[in-house]
Amino acid sequence: MTLVGVEGGGWERAREISRRVARGAAGAGRATARATKATASGTIRAGKATATGARKVGQAIRRLTHANGAGRTGLGRLIELSAGNSASDALVTVALASTVFFGVPVGEARGSVALYLVITMLPFALLAPFVGPILDRFRSGRRYVMAGTLFGRGLLCFAMAAAVGPGDLPTLFIGALGVLVLSKAFNVSRAAIMPSVLPADITLVSANARVALFTLVSAGIVVPIGAGLTAWLGSAVVLRVAMVAFLLLGVAAVRLPRHVDSPDLEEEGAAPRWRTLLKVGPTVAEAVWANVALRVFSGFLLFFLLFLVQDAAVPWLSADDPAARDPFFDVTKTIALLAGAAGFGGLAGAVVANWTRKNAPQLIVLLTLAVTVVATILTAVFFGVWAALAISLITAFAQELGKLALDAIVQREIGEEVRSSTFGVVEAVLQLAWVFGGLAGLVLSLTRSSTAGLVTQAVALTAALGWLLVTRRRRVRAVKERLDRERATAEPQHRPDPLDPTKPLTNPNI
Repeated sequence: MTLVGVEGGGWERAREISRRVARGAAGAGRATARATKATASGTIRAGKATATGARKVGQAIRRLTHANGAGRTGLGRLIELSAGNSASDALVTVALASTVFFGVPVGEARGSVALYLVITMLPFALLAPFVGPILDRFRSGRRYVMAGTLFGRGLLCFAMAAAVGPGDLPTLFIGALGVLVLSKAFNVSRAAIMPSVLPADITLVSANARVALFTLVSAGIVVPIGAGLTAWLGSAVVLRVAMVAFLLLGVAAVRLPRHVDSPDLEEEGAAPRWRTLLKVGPTVAEAVWANVALRVFSGFLLFFLLFLVQDAAVPWLSADDPAARDPFFDVTKTIALLAGAAGFGGLAGAVVANWTRKNAPQLIVLLTLAVTVVATILTAVFFGVWAALAISLITAFAQELGKLALDAIVQREIGEEVRSSTFGVVEAVLQLAWVFGGLAGLVLSLTRSSTAGLVTQAVALTAALGWLLVTRRRRVRAVKERLDRERATAEPQHRPDPLDPTKPLTNPNI
């Protein structure tokens, strides 16, 4: 009986333990379920909050891009398309920056950098003039031309992504050159159709500035994101992301309003017209030459300051006494600050251009060149770290504002039948000017003297500004003399009769 009782008590305790274990397991299961449910609920709430935030940001951006009637005319959609195009181009640039093709260190010999500059920029500048005439031949399908440039870049990104792994340099070079040419073709086509989507309340300068502002902001946002993705996933993945973005943007380009296309009206017996700087008229030529001077100085300043800083040939890095050197402004920080100043200057130029609603673009172009001349002279006299930052900011500001004013002048003065050709020639000339300025900066940096380079550029800019002002004065005087002659010729026919002042004189010989 005792064993039975003991065995019975043992079974009771075992069953009690089993029940407690089961209850504990059930409680743990319920706790796990509650935790999983809470996690899922939190994830859903976070997703909804993110979606709501993204939707609000999208609505805010849409209100900005469609303001002042831009939504009715199609300008808002063109701005959004341009911003997406700029962001995708930035992805490609960031992805290629870490490949062997673009991996030219700053500290390499100047000859290698000069060769890199010529190889990557000069062929593109030589091909650009052929883009405009091709676009002019397809004015009735500009939406499809723009979409073609986007689809083409998407395919090139796919090819470059496949070439990154094995290090296929020919494919990378051809792909990068093709992306550059197609990107310029997109910009030329966009500039050519700007007047057809211009609202009544916005000037051409303001419309161009709005496009530039959104493209700069979108590129500035995407660059750090692309750099992070490149470091995490690699260049090939980022190029494939850019490919998808270009393909989606191509679909959006096809969906632009139909009035951006214009009929192909060909004059009977007329030969195709090719634009050069001698055939664009004095107003456009004046704006182009002013922008050429700004581009030459921009390219010069970039490479001149870059190599001076890299060689520690600037006052704040080359002091003989280490205690006299600025402990904060080392080589890396100086280059970063110069790049930041240039980026901020370009953004400020777009913002200011958006405010210039009533000012003539010709005046804006000449003022930007004059401001650059004064800033260059002051920088040559008072060169230092703050002067270098100031001239970087002012040069980028003047280049952006002057280019936007130039675009407005071309859009206003040049007929639609050859507008793309004109933009193609202008873009090629400006690109060549930038390359020439960069090569000049490389050469003059060999002097290791900031004064020599800046004084040379100050003299060149002053000469360019003086020549443009003299030419403008002569042109204005010639127009005034012509009007005076026409007025003098027409005046005798309308002179009043001295006998009856209410009647015109019938015999002009009296």
